[in-house]
Amino acid sequence: MATTGTNPPSESERVLHIRFERSDSDRIEETLQAIDAGETPEPYFECTFHDSDQLHQVTRPKNLELLRTIAREEPDGIRETARLVDRDVRQVHRNLTELEDLGLIDFETDGQSKHPHVWYDTIEVDLPLLDSDGEYDTADA
Repeated sequence: MATTGTNPPSESERVLHIRFERSDSDRIEETLQAIDAGETPEPYFECTFHDSDQLHQVTRPKNLELLRTIAREEPDGIRETARLVDRDVRQVHRNLTELEDLGLIDFETDGQSKHPHVWYDTIEVDLPLLDSDGEYDTADA
């Protein structure tokens, strides 16, 4: 699901950019300038986390498996999602709630069923090793 940056996303691919500590202020400024000029900028989706535990929650293998399964299979509910990944419904529900709290999935409610949904095809993670002054970032070390 994550890309290495060597192959740019296709035109129709929706990319969620996950950043740690700092957002892409240049991209935000470009978007605002385009809006001010009456243009329609390309959609840009970004989550910025300030806690390394949140970033770890995203990249845990079980959560990545859930995200991939939701994107590929578009399950009708939590039970179907659990069946697709061959896991206990309660565990899957807990992980899906965690992903929803992180802003990585939405639930669409249809009667009694909660349908997990992702709006992106790819996740790109930007994890700086140096702070903005070029020094090693030791805040979470």
